[in-house]
Amino acid sequence: MSRKKIRVLVAKPGLDGHDRGAKVVARALRDAGMEVIYTGIRQTPEMIVESALQEDVDVIGLSCLSGAHMELFSEVVERLKQKGMGSVLVAAGGIIPEDDIPALRKIGIKAVFGPGTHTSDIVDSIRKLVA
Repeated sequence: MSRKKIRVLVAKPGLDGHDRGAKVVARALRDAGMEVIYTGIRQTPEMIVESALQEDVDVIGLSCLSGAHMELFSEVVERLKQKGMGSVLVAAGGIIPEDDIPALRKIGIKAVFGPGTHTSDIVDSIRKLVA
């Protein structure tokens, strides 16, 4: 019996133009056997949710280094709910102050990964969230 591969959309919302970390994470997820769709930089929340819908993903990984994570991530989660996609798990990474993590969890972000997080920890966390 073959297990369905986890499908992950990795996205860079907002005007943040630095995507090295997102690409490293995307590669690690792919190497771990997940199907990964990388949207590229400067994506709007609308574009991210539309891509997630078209690609039928299980998880959206949002990466933000610009400091606009609270607004952008909230908008992505809200748009997912509006589209009836509330079951899509949302994880976040980037430069996110510790003080913001409880608020992100409250809006529905299931995992937050900061700088220096090992990619194996991200892979394990996503597997556990989807299981």
